[in-house]
Parts: sequence; structure tokens; C-alpha cells
Amino acid sequence: MFSFCPLQGALSESTASQSLLELDGGVKILVDVGWDETFDVEKLRELEKQVPTLSFILLTHATVTHIGAYAHCCKNIPLFSTIPAYATRPVIDLGRTLTQDLYASTPLAATTIPTSSLAEVAYASSQAPSLNPNLLLQPPSPEEITRYFANIQAVQYSQPQQPRSSPFSPDITNLTVTAYNSGRTLGGAIWHIQHGLESIVYAVDWNQGKENVFSGAAWLSGGHGGGGSTEVIEQLRKPTALVCSSRTPDTTLSRAKRDEQLLESIKLCIGRGGTVLIPVDSSARVLELSYLLEHAWRNEVDNNNDETFRNAQLYLAGHSIGSTLKHARSLFEWMDDKIVREFEAAAGGKESHGRGQRGGHHHDHKVVGPFDFKHLRLLERKGQVSWVLKQALEDPEPKGRVILATDSSLEWGFSKEVLKSIAGDARNLVLLTEKPALNENKPSIARTLWEWWKERKDGVATEQTSSGDTFEQVYAGGRELEIADASKQALEGNDLGVYQQWLATQHQLQATSHGGSGMTWEAWTDLNDALSDTSSESEESETEQQGKALNISANIKQASRKKVVLNDEDLGVNILIKKRGVYDYEVRGKKGREAMFPAVAQRRRHDEFGELIRPEDYLRAEEREVADSQETDPAKARQEDSLGKKRSLIAVNAANKATSNNKRQQQQPNRALSDEPDDASTTPANGPKTEEVDELDEEEETTIAGPAKLVITSRKIPINLRIAFVDFSGLHDKRSLHMLIPLIQPRRLVLVAGTEQESLSLAADCKKLLSAQLAANSSNESATVDVFTPSVGTFVNASVDTNAWVVKLSDHLVKKLKWQDVNGLGIATITGVLLPGGEFIPQNPDDEDPNKRQKTEEGGSPSSSTALTTVNNAQPRTLPTLDILPSNLTATATVRTASQPLHVGDLRLADLRRAMLNSGHKAEFRGEGTLLIDETVAVRKSATGRIELESVALPFAIGPGGGGAMGSGGRGTFYAVRQKIYDVLAVVPGA
Repeated sequence: MFSFCPLQGALSESTASQSLLELDGGVKILVDVGWDETFDVEKLRELEKQVPTLSFILLTHATVTHIGAYAHCCKNIPLFSTIPAYATRPVIDLGRTLTQDLYASTPLAATTIPTSSLAEVAYASSQAPSLNPNLLLQPPSPEEITRYFANIQAVQYSQPQQPRSSPFSPDITNLTVTAYNSGRTLGGAIWHIQHGLESIVYAVDWNQGKENVFSGAAWLSGGHGGGGSTEVIEQLRKPTALVCSSRTPDTTLSRAKRDEQLLESIKLCIGRGGTVLIPVDSSARVLELSYLLEHAWRNEVDNNNDETFRNAQLYLAGHSIGSTLKHARSLFEWMDDKIVREFEAAAGGKESHGRGQRGGHHHDHKVVGPFDFKHLRLLERKGQVSWVLKQALEDPEPKGRVILATDSSLEWGFSKEVLKSIAGDARNLVLLTEKPALNENKPSIARTLWEWWKERKDGVATEQTSSGDTFEQVYAGGRELEIADASKQALEGNDLGVYQQWLATQHQLQATSHGGSGMTWEAWTDLNDALSDTSSESEESETEQQGKALNISANIKQASRKKVVLNDEDLGVNILIKKRGVYDYEVRGKKGREAMFPAVAQRRRHDEFGELIRPEDYLRAEEREVADSQETDPAKARQEDSLGKKRSLIAVNAANKATSNNKRQQQQPNRALSDEPDDASTTPANGPKTEEVDELDEEEETTIAGPAKLVITSRKIPINLRIAFVDFSGLHDKRSLHMLIPLIQPRRLVLVAGTEQESLSLAADCKKLLSAQLAANSSNESATVDVFTPSVGTFVNASVDTNAWVVKLSDHLVKKLKWQDVNGLGIATITGVLLPGGEFIPQNPDDEDPNKRQKTEEGGSPSSSTALTTVNNAQPRTLPTLDILPSNLTATATVRTASQPLHVGDLRLADLRRAMLNSGHKAEFRGEGTLLIDETVAVRKSATGRIELESVALPFAIGPGGGGAMGSGGRGTFYAVRQKIYDVLAVVPGA
């Protein structure tokens, strides 16, 4: 059984992706935890209901639409962080930087507490909150985000993985998941899920074509992106169900024309002294755009081809963009082969450059890596972005500027700040690179601009590229655009009381559901002391002391929540150390620890590296002075210690570093701003100087660490700039879908992630294609393939129409079976006669699912010899019996021909190469997918799984049915290779 339910993004304009897959036995798999720019917590309600039943989580892409709500769910949904999650290494690393950028850019990501929940708390506490308080949840800290993503298990492409299950999941020992390259994003995955007879392929937002950075999806054999082959790889072919996205771009351009349109539109804008804003995400497609622009500047500037690019400045703005690029420099093996070759060439060029070939070479001609930027300047602080925008306004001779800024929705991040600054100048340009999503309540800024571009009402500027193609830039025409700014404000008064009451209620609920896991460290210490002391008493005393220990823990938890004072009876003998002025305690008739003077054992906290060190105990004299001055300043003390924590050594070192940096910057006025080691060697000469360092370092927003509420201020600004659109979304087009889906040949097709019009149109096309193919293969003109287009929250049954017969094996037949283990399954061939034993009774009589029916067969004459694959299941009450053949049928020719051995299994050429090397043979890969052994025997594996052997003299083939011939050249090597192949495959002999 396989049921599918989309939780977000089906039959709608929303691009958020969440899907629930339910398999036999109650196994539930959550694929993606996406969100959109509204960060509406109500869209996660259905997911929250499913959390206690989830087995594990699969993540496909490092984008907000696929992974944006993961950290929020880990922090705010109980039990969610205990569910195992799986993703590729780039998705884990880039998803972490994306999430950190998200929470650093806007308070909207923290989400507000639902008004209904606050109303219940206010009613219970007789407090009346405001009509719309917009109280914010506490966002996850960077350390928490790092911990959440560190718990995700990394997987490799094409390597089957048996996932772990959550503590509340049924058994999943017979389930495997495998990730395949999806293209479009770094580490993006197409997931193949194998569970029993169900083979499910989950593929959303993939791209078959190669790009500058990313290779194509791994659908076709012959390498990434297809390599000219029209055969789908064996693992992804003929699945029982294919879940595919139906969202496709409106315009279809080749990669070369797409890149040309982007660069030509930028060139025209910077040629007239304008600023180009390209809103991008901060983790996935930004790598493609930044690589393209950096290398375009290298080609034009380094080769002195165009003066326009030489005078223009190129920037990339994002709170965590430096971390994103740092990860990208260590993940070249996940990119296209061209990037790998470029990196290797750069590494070789730098090595030779350091061996004495510096003479005659200018620094600009130094070979750099694909993501070692020479012209692209990183901006990670708001002050840096403000300085660049200020220079653009005050420059007497306007220079062109290109700014890639997060986020693509223009609702948060630096892209919003840049838009507000450049909106009034008609020379400037906003270049949209993907179709924005349409929210239910209010369209985003990017969606509004895209709709203005689509309408083309206020004038169109038609431009022509160097190749003769035309594209359009639309004038905004002074139309007003409403921009909402979100900020945080500290809680006070009645709102603070409501928030505290709500927080106490949530802690109580979590403690109840988790069995009191919210205990403080001191409470656990006292409880452990109480429990450890009971071991030396009698059985009666032990029971009494355990009860007291539980009472102590309960009282301590209650005291920590309600801040009540424990009375003398609750303290017991601990009153001598817990209460001042008490020097005597009655111990007559007491037992256990009550009869002894209490001793406080100082517990030393430690981790896997040893005892924890307090940094404040090792401060130098000057650091101690700084720390003391901070403690004596009440204003700074309140600001630094708002949560009741001491100022750490990191903060002290940061203050000292800032002071020393200011001194060095005053002594070195010509030093470039960026002092990061990764970018120091690639800082462009036209970047900002240190005389503006005070403006660049200042942060206008004050950080509010405590409870806060969301304050939204709206204003309208006139938009006079130009709007252009070049599709850089990297999504599959309709042509790819129409070509690949018939090649994949799914038995069930589920379409998600698209508008209603896109999904229904594609469903009709795919149904015609698949039905025609099925009718041609099965000679049944009425054969059809089910295509599902479920809406959000709707379960569809996508199980295959399985024909299964259940028979009983006789004891004589069972004794003669020879079982072979293949991928964890026992396989044996059976030749026997079927004897009537009554009616077939289904295993699940209450199951009325037509897709899981069992065909029955009335008793009759003995059937002809058959080869069956037996599966151990619960036996029905009355079954026909399969017995050994009578002696009069054993000698027939039909039986003898049906008893040939079968070769079952999957051979990996890499494993064969390793086995031949261990046997003393020479084995190496030649060309693509060819293993050459001892220079005489070539081994290939076709897309259908057929193993082909070719010797020096004659070609040989060993298919699934076995067999092969002997040649003259390389006889010994040929026999050795054939024997190794037979050793890998399971030989299932005839009965």
C-alpha cells in the first residue's frame, strides 16, 4: 500500500513543498519541510498533527521552499527534533547558512503566537491582551540551528541507505532510500524509496539540462545530464509510483541564450550609469548567478574587451553569503565536471606560479578557482550595503553597479533595502530571475513587480542582443508600491504578562508530555542525590526515600516555574545548608541521609573532551580591567546580561579586537575593508576604503534578546525604475517532462508542486502518452495509467494493481528447496503441481482496496510446471497445496526445459574491478562505463542491467539468464572474469 498526501504546494501558486508518504505497516515519510515568505505558522498545523507518527524525513533542496521551516519545527514542535532526517552534504551545509541568513534578516521568520492560543491564556488568567498583539516566538539561535542541521544524516548519490526510524515508528528494516542528482541546486536529490514491492521515485524541482555550475538530473544513463543516451537508469525505471512536480517555466530558452539575455540587459543598464538589482536566494541559485557574472567580468575586464564592465562594480549581498561560498569551495565534487576541471587547473596554476614563474606575471593574471572571486565583492553587513548605495547617489560621475542581494521575494534581506534606494531613478533596473509565488493574502513585492512586467502597460523598451534576439524592459511609470517593514519591539505591560503566562503554560504542557524533561540542573542534582542515597537503606526505607525524592523533584520543578519558597519540612536536613541562621536539626528517629549532616558535593561538569573550563578564570590583566569596567557600567551590564549570564571571554576578546582594529585602521587608511582571510587575496581595487569604516560597521538595529512583539509599518514609494525578467529558475520544461515520463514508465503518476492549470494540463498530456505506451506494450487498447493531482491535505491511494496468489507448500517440497539470499530476500525456484485444497482466502478479509486484491483460482486438474518466487506471509486457513511432481511428469521435456538456473542480482563494475585487483589482475576503467581487464577483456553494463563481456577475439555476453561462449584470445582472463561475475550474482538452481 502507498498513500500520498501533499501538505503544501499542490494545485496552488505557493512554491512551498511538503509531502507525506504512507507505506504498509504505518510507515510515514515526510519529504521536505518547506515554507514561503509569509512564514505563516498556520500552514504547519497539519504537519504538527502528523509528527507523532512520522518515521523519518527526507530533504531535497537547500531552499526556503523545501527546508525553510525545518529549524522552526525543531524548536517549536515537540518530538520533531527526535525524527531522523536525511539529505546530501551540500543540502545540509547550505541549508544551515540559508536558515541563519533567514533569521538574521527578518523577525517575521520567528513567527507570531496564534491569537487563539493567547486568548485561552488571557481568559484563564483574567488578562485582556490587545486585539492583535503579534507576540513573537523566540527564534532559534545560530548555535541551535547548527545543532539541528548537524543531526541530519548525510548521504551520497546512488548509495542505498537503510534509514533509522523515530522512537515511535513501526519497523522499517525492509526499506531503503537512495538519492540521485536532481540538478538545479547543489546537492539536490531525487529520492528512490524501496519498500517491499513498492518502488517510489520522488522528484520535484529538477532540471535535466546542464548549467554553468550544476550538472543535469541523473535520469538517463551515460553520465550526468543524459550524455546523449535515451535509456533511463535501471534504478529509476518502471517505478510503482512517480511523484513529480508540474511547475514549468513560461519561457523556454537554451542556456546560452538565457545567459546572453542576462548579460546584455546588465550591460545596457550599467552603460548608462544605472544600478542593477538581481534578487536571489542565499544558498542555491545564487551559485549559478554569481559564477556567471564573475566569469563574465573576467572575460571582459582581464582581456580588455569591453570598457563598460571595467568601470562597473559587482556586489553580492547577504548576511551569510560568505559562509555559503566557503562551503561551495569545498563541494566541487557535487558540481559539473567542468567546474572540477577548472578547479584542478587553478590549483595547478597556483602551484607552478609559486615555483619561480612569477617573473613577467601580473597579479591579475594569477589563475584563480571558480569561486575565488576577483571582481565580485561580498557585502555581509547592513552598513556595507548602505555605503554602496550612498556612493551610487553621491558619485558625480555615475558608475554602473550590479548588486545580487537576498532574498528573491524582495520581502526580506538586503534586496529590499536596495530596492527602496534605487526605486526613484529610471536608469536603474530590477532584473527578476524566476517567477515569484503568489500568496493567498497579499502578493510579495517581487510578485507585484513581475505582474507589472507581465502587463506591460506603462511603456516597453525593446532591446536587442548581439545575436539579434530581442527582449523587453518595462517602465514602472511612477506607480506606487506598498512596502511593509517588520521590526521587533520589547514587550511591556499587559502584553508581557500574557506572554509569560503563555510561556508557563507551554512549559507545563511539554513537561507533562515528556515526563518532566524540563527539570533544571540543580533539580536533577538534588534528585540524583536523593536516589543515590536510598541504595544503602532497607527495602522499606528505600521506598520511602524514593517517594521523598520524587516529591523533592516535583516541588523543585514547581518552585522553578512559580517561584514559590519551599518550607522547612520540604527541605528536611538540607535546611542546614539551604537556609541562613539555622544551626540545629532534630535527627532522633531519622534514617538515611536525614540522620547525617548534609554534605554538598561539587559536581564538575564535563563533556567528551574533559572538564569544562570557565574562561573568566583565565583572563589577562587588561581583559580583567575591561570585564570589570563592563560590570561597573549599569547600562552596559543591563544590555550584556539581559538573560542573567556573565560576559564571556569571547565578548571580551571581541571588544579588544574591535579596539585594536580601529587603531590599525587609523594607521592604515588605504587598507581595504574586508579583513577576512578567504577574500583578502581577491578584493577588487574599487571597493570601499577604511575612512568609511565607522559607517560600515555600525548596526542600526538593536538586538532584542528577550520577549518581543512584531511591529509592521507600511509606506508607499513611487517606482520609476525598469523591470526585466530572465528565467534563471532552472526548472524542467514541458518538453523534458513529455520526453522523460514515457521513458520512466511509472505505473502510477502523482503531480504536485504546480498551479491547478499546470497540473491538470500536464496530467492530461501524460495520461495520453502513458496509456498509448501501455496499450502498445500490452496489446490492450483500453489500458490506461492512473494520474493523480491531489489537493493540499488530500490522501490518494497510489498503490499498484498487484496480482498475488497464496498457496501452501507441502512438507516434501519444502525439504527440497535451495534458498539463495539476494538483497535480503530469500529466493528459490519451484517446480511442482498445484493440488486443490479449497478456496483462496485473502490475508486481509476486511481489505476492500481494489488495488490490493488477490485473484483466486478454483481447484481443477494439476497445472503445468511453474517457477514461483515465494514470500513468507501469514498462512490463510484453507489454501491449495503445491506439491512435488509425480514421477510420470518428472521425465517430460517440458519440465526439464523449465528448470534452468537463474542468475539474480546486481553487479557493480567498481566492485568487480576491486575483486580483480585483489586476484592479481590489472583492471582499469576506460572510456565511459567500460572496465578493461588485463588489456584483453572488456566488461560493460547496459542500461537494462545486462552484463556484456568482450575479449580480444570475439565479443561475449552474459545476461540475466546466464550463459556465455569461449573465445581464443585471453582465455584465462575471460574465465576468471566470468567466475567473478558468477560469484557476485546469486545462482538460483532449478528445483
